[in-house]
Amino acid sequence: MAKRLLTQKGVSFEEIDVGGNPSLRAQMTSKANGHRTVPQIWIGDTHVGGCRELYQLDDKGELDALLAS
Repeated sequence: MAKRLLTQKGVSFEEIDVGGNPSLRAQMTSKANGHRTVPQIWIGDTHVGGCRELYQLDDKGELDALLAS
């Protein structure tokens, strides 16, 4: 779902599969303030959260500005 929204907005993104790599998962969890679910989404250095939070930003009209920054 997150990939679909970002693609619709014409945004390129990097997907990092942490599923089979405990070290990468630990890095993600640490960087995401303890959140362990995937996806965890960052726009630049800003941690958005998961897919729900990404869509909430879009619904509030705040996502485009964040993507443009």
